[in-house]
Amino acid sequence: MNTVDAKRVLETALICAPQPATLRELRTLFNDALGTDTLKTILLELQQDWALRGVELVQVATGWRFQSRPEMREYLDRLHPEKPPRYTRATLETLAIIAYRQPVTRGDIEDIRGVTVNSLIIKQLEDRGWVEVIGHRETVGRPALFATTRQFLDDLGLQSLDQLPVMENPAVQASVLQALSSGGSLLPDESAGSGEASPPAQALSSARQGGEDEPVPAPMTQAPPHPSNEDVATSPHENPQDTDNGTPESLP
Repeated sequence: MNTVDAKRVLETALICAPQPATLRELRTLFNDALGTDTLKTILLELQQDWALRGVELVQVATGWRFQSRPEMREYLDRLHPEKPPRYTRATLETLAIIAYRQPVTRGDIEDIRGVTVNSLIIKQLEDRGWVEVIGHRETVGRPALFATTRQFLDDLGLQSLDQLPVMENPAVQASVLQALSSGGSLLPDESAGSGEASPPAQALSSARQGGEDEPVPAPMTQAPPHPSNEDVATSPHENPQDTDNGTPESLP
C-alpha cells in the first residue's frame, strides 16, 4: 500500500473513531504491514494536511484523534446551547493542586489551601474521571494518594503532565483554572507570546458562581508537609469547611 492510500485509511479510521486511537490499534488497520515510525510520519503529514481547517489532528495521552479547533467552539456551542457543568473555585483549586503536586493526600491539599476539603469535591472529581486513588501513603491511617487520570489529560488536550503550564504568575493561574473549569486546552496559545491575555484568562469570570471579583491563588512553589494523618487542623481565621456555594478560597 502506498502512502496516499495509507493516509486515506488512517484519516477515515480516526474520523470515525469514538475515542483516541493508539499506534498499536492503527497498525492493525494494515495487518502490521506498516511500522510505528512509518505510521508516525504519515500521521504528521496528515496533521499538515488539516493545518488550515477547522478540525485538527492531535496526539493526546491515550492516542490520536481529530477534534475541533478552540476558535471553532464559539460556533459549535450554538448547535448545543446547553451549558457545561460549572465548578466552584474550591473544586478547581483542589484539582489544580492534585494535578501539579501529585500524588497527594487529602491532608496535603488541606495544608496548601488552609481549609478542610469537602468530601463531595473529591467525589465530584472522581465521578468526572479526572482524579483517582493510586495508592496509600505508608503513615498513620494510610491516607489515600490522589492523582490525575489519562482522561484528565485527554479532556485538556495534553499528552503528558510535562505539558502543564508553569503557574508562575496570576495570569497563568487564572488561565489554568478556567481551562480546568471548561475542559479547554492547557497548551499555550499564540497570544501568550504577544503579551495578550489568553482566552481562558479572559473568560475566568464564567467559571465563578458568585459573580464577585475573586482573588487568584498564590503560586504553589513549595512542597506541602506530609501530615501524619488526614485530620489536619485549620487556621482559626479560616472557614472550617468548603461548601458548594461557590465561595472562593485562596491558597496561602
